[in-house]
Amino acid sequence: MSHLLDPRVTEQEETHWLSVSDLMAGLMMVFLFIAIALMRDAFMERDKIREVAVAYQENQVAIYEALMGEFAEDLPRWNAFIDSDSLTFTFQSPNVLFAQGKIDLSRQYRALLAKFFPRYMQVLGRFTDSINEVRIEGHTSSVWNSQTSATEAYFLNMELSQGRTRSVLAYVYDLPDVAEYQGWIKRHFAAVGLSSSRPVLNGRGEEMGDRSRRVTFRVITNAEIQMKKILE
Repeated sequence: MSHLLDPRVTEQEETHWLSVSDLMAGLMMVFLFIAIALMRDAFMERDKIREVAVAYQENQVAIYEALMGEFAEDLPRWNAFIDSDSLTFTFQSPNVLFAQGKIDLSRQYRALLAKFFPRYMQVLGRFTDSINEVRIEGHTSSVWNSQTSATEAYFLNMELSQGRTRSVLAYVYDLPDVAEYQGWIKRHFAAVGLSSSRPVLNGRGEEMGDRSRRVTFRVITNAEIQMKKILE
């Protein structure tokens, strides 16, 4: 029992606990520096993503304003509109665009496209570095005729909408006034038939047949690609 009162033993125990405390303090500092480094990387990543998001928004606005600046006076005459969120240029008036159930462009639609598309490409030409794809999208109503089922109507309308968008792309591609853009059009344009998958509904949730039958030109920017590069 005498060793319990031995001052040398007490001093050794204190020295032991002090060394353990120093070790723990050192480990805590290491963990703190690691946490700070990880937080710094996280903040840098967040700032990069924020920069892309801001640039994306600014680019969206710039493209929309450029399109509106070019076409604002034409939209009422063409029964068309431009959506600022999706950068979608929509032509309505299906009876003017195509004959019912047909994929051939009407004479009126050819004349409209000849006026529209060269100017459209001139606007997009200012933003080619930030555009990933331009989709010509065809939409139909959900009906076909009384003898077809809903499934049959969907796939018949799919074939119809795909045929129409291919007809539009083939026509605008060969316009003399866009010859300088043909290489870019090949790489970035797509003709997509969406059938009746995206109908236009009224306030009661009912499909509006005439409004659902439409052709759109939609600009897809490359912001998602740039963000993926940053994350990688």
